[in-house]
Amino acid sequence: MTASETGVRPDATTIGDARRRVETLVCGLPGGGIDERMFNEPWELRAFAMAVAAYHSGKYEWGEFQRSLSHSIRQWEEGNGGEPWSYYEHWLTALETVLADNGVLSDVALDDRTREVMAVPRDANHHKAHREPIAISPAIR
Repeated sequence: MTASETGVRPDATTIGDARRRVETLVCGLPGGGIDERMFNEPWELRAFAMAVAAYHSGKYEWGEFQRSLSHSIRQWEEGNGGEPWSYYEHWLTALETVLADNGVLSDVALDDRTREVMAVPRDANHHKAHREPIAISPAIR
């Protein structure tokens, strides 16, 4: 449920703590230096952050996610993926799978939201400023 659905918004401390956890994880990954890009697209960082946040809020066990990620990659390697390699596509597939398996995310809700997003033209609201929900601080090393 979103804050608008529950009427409860996370406080700034909770959001700040979550952001610092993700920054620490990202900056600690191989290739996490300022000069090297780990995420090619903003959605990849969002997928990474969502997986970390869902894990920290107890939505699944990390071993479940690892097994699901391995399964998605294995499917791709066996030729069942049919798309170019994208680590974070597999990351997102694994996240959707474990959340659905644990009853956190329904296939119907995911399909409905996907249809909504896909119906919006790519250049919709192009005249408005867009801010990324998570920014990695260059000061963290």
